Amino acid sequence: MDEKDKRIKELEKLLFKALARIEELERRLGLNSSISHKPPSSDGLGKKPTPQSLRSKSEKPSGGQKGHKGVTLMQIAEPHHVTKHQVMTCGACQKSLETTPVASYLKRQVFDIPEPKIEVTEDQAEVKVCSCGHKTTASFPDDVRAPVQYGPRVKALAVYLGYQQMIPEDRLENVFLDVFHLPIATSTLTSFHKAFGVKAQPIQEVVLHIVKQAPVKHLDETSLRIGGKTRWLHVMSTGKQTHYRVSEKRGNLLDDVRGTVVHDHWKPYFKMENVRHALCNAHHLRELKALQEIEKEPWAFEMANVLPIFNHPGKPCLKKAEASYDKIVEEGVRYHEAQPPLSQRKNKSRPGHNLVLRLRDFKEDVLRFLTDEDVPFTNNQAEQDIRMMKVKMKISGCFRTFQGADLFCVIKGFLSTAQKQQQNLFQAIYAAIAA
Repeated sequence: MDEKDKRIKELEKLLFKALARIEELERRLGLNSSISHKPPSSDGLGKKPTPQSLRSKSEKPSGGQKGHKGVTLMQIAEPHHVTKHQVMTCGACQKSLETTPVASYLKRQVFDIPEPKIEVTEDQAEVKVCSCGHKTTASFPDDVRAPVQYGPRVKALAVYLGYQQMIPEDRLENVFLDVFHLPIATSTLTSFHKAFGVKAQPIQEVVLHIVKQAPVKHLDETSLRIGGKTRWLHVMSTGKQTHYRVSEKRGNLLDDVRGTVVHDHWKPYFKMENVRHALCNAHHLRELKALQEIEKEPWAFEMANVLPIFNHPGKPCLKKAEASYDKIVEEGVRYHEAQPPLSQRKNKSRPGHNLVLRLRDFKEDVLRFLTDEDVPFTNNQAEQDIRMMKVKMKISGCFRTFQGADLFCVIKGFLSTAQKQQQNLFQAIYAAIAA
């Protein structure tokens, strides 16, 4: 082989690698939040995907369904204020009606907020001097410790607005000043939040124990910035409880977890002992959609149609479902085995090949929702629970200290748990402060 042939071979290898790299980059450019794990914020202004739900079309009409409990404004029997509007003359003949009895009333009620104001309660402790000359002073209540202080409702509102409505402390200072004419320094607001965190901590420890022992729980994790460094937020939740925690390493998992854990196939979760696994099929459907739109792989169209059908109220027979599932997976494996090698690199596989092997090797975990009625089709519970944490990051950018991030996790876990249990959040915060 002369120098020209060698050069041709070298150029062919370079071209093959370049084409493979171009194909990979074109696929990345074609991904968006509807067909991958990328968040919607990463789509960009010029690449907004057309909204398209992964759910199959239902036979039910759009809007509220029959039996759905609506929420609307209703008149109350005993309004706080009543204003009567008199009829003085007849609208037809102009005759005076001042002495005519009222036949009936038409009522219209306006719901509004009274002018916010701060009420000051003064505690006075008696001081008496005995005939023996000893001076005795009455005791103040245990929660009244200073000549001037803020009450529990002020503290509860500060926590509610700061941690549920995500209002930063400098803006929260303005809220109290503008609405209540009450000056509160940001350092004081910080002390309110820290004190409430101390109250909520033991409650969240109980929540963590409950979630660990729950038959089914949802797991997810996301990155966050603490002191300019990347750290990790973990969530473990059920439909009734939520527990958040931060850690320096992504793979820092909890011990003593029992039951079934629902997640998105992050590999370290499989190192957990004494648990069963259930994989999120919303993630699978998004990956299948990408294979449909970008690679046009035929098996992906079939699997994307079959998986949602398995989740319908009238779930198919397990044997029939497994047979359909296995058939499509085998088609996918044959399809990729027939494809030419993707590159000269070892263990380099196409995205569709990786997915079909995962569906084959983890079939029991993918179809766990068919064998256990308590296991859902997706991991949406954890994704919804972690979403508000990302909102916090968008507002503040990062946490300054690890302690601040940990405090946020404790309070946000308390609020999320109370909300799931249909509690009034302000009242729940107030009750914890006053306890």
